[in-house]
Amino acid sequence: MTTRTTRTPQGLDRRALNRALLARQMLLRRHEMTAVEAIEHLVGMQSQAPNPPHIGLWSRLGGFSFDDLAAPMNDRRVLRIVLMRGTLHLVTARDALMLRPLTQPVLDGHLRSPRGAGLTGVPDAAAHARKILEEEPRSDRELRALLAEHRPDADAALLVWAVRLSLPLVQVPPRGIWGRSGVAKHTTLESWLDGHPVPEPSVDEMVLRYLGAFGPATVQDVQQWSGLTRLGEVVERNRAGLRVFRDGDGRALYDLPDAPRPDPDTPAPVRFVPDFDNLLLSHADRARIISEEHRRRVFTVNGIIRATYLVDGFVHGLWKIEKERGGVTLRISPFAPVPAREREALAEEGARLLAAAHPGAKERAIEFGPPEPR
Repeated sequence: MTTRTTRTPQGLDRRALNRALLARQMLLRRHEMTAVEAIEHLVGMQSQAPNPPHIGLWSRLGGFSFDDLAAPMNDRRVLRIVLMRGTLHLVTARDALMLRPLTQPVLDGHLRSPRGAGLTGVPDAAAHARKILEEEPRSDRELRALLAEHRPDADAALLVWAVRLSLPLVQVPPRGIWGRSGVAKHTTLESWLDGHPVPEPSVDEMVLRYLGAFGPATVQDVQQWSGLTRLGEVVERNRAGLRVFRDGDGRALYDLPDAPRPDPDTPAPVRFVPDFDNLLLSHADRARIISEEHRRRVFTVNGIIRATYLVDGFVHGLWKIEKERGGVTLRISPFAPVPAREREALAEEGARLLAAAHPGAKERAIEFGPPEPR
């Protein structure tokens, strides 16, 4: 009789998960790759506001210039579109085409919410909106006026909301380019990428790439990142090709076999993480990067995810850049008193950030505030 030996999954503590996440997120060291390659590796970057992805890329890439996104956005290699969790992401053209159909159920759920109750004629409004948005990119205000002409009996603002959930809409440049401003305008993904090869949507590929960028992770973590449900079925059918670990609470963590899992004692440099960064948003259990106490200070009641900085790989405080009289000031708000060595490292990294983000500023300053109140 043959006896089968069952291997007990290896346990990974909080620091082991932290270092694995930082390695996948390119935050243990700056990497030499293009912005497009980095965005592809990260499976997109949260882009609720136009500027954060530039800072996120600067913190991850060697030699990154804040102007480096202009060319790939203008030539349509990368774009901003609503995807995971129903939020704006900066992604490559291929990922926009592959991920957008997969994340549509998240947006359909919003349409079924109380806000959409009683709203009729959405398919007709979406078809009309597609026609006028493919004629030329339009702002929400312009679209609202045109839909009001088409459906004078309906709430035009509500129809615009429904259209944005129903159609894959690209927010076109110059919105999203560093140093540029203007009203957000949209066209359809199909029109923007006309002639681009359309990949087959693959939820299996999406989950495996998530593990490459954020693992090891639980099924709940993948669902938190994507906004989708029932992904346990996807993990299960790919289980033979995955490694299984356990976290401190005994939960199963899945990972790609050859993905980096550095030693928990690997040094982690200070890093400035922009607001809305997926580093803080892509796990159901965020203890690997931020404590629950600190999470409550970072995640605001109105949906803003504040910019943070990392010390020894974990969130230790907040930061923001303020412009004033031709100069810029980086204001650092720690959660606890900052030891001299960490203060020096933050000041050096902060000076580099200000020089990269605002090279034309007449004056640059860094100010440490008192510890943030609990």
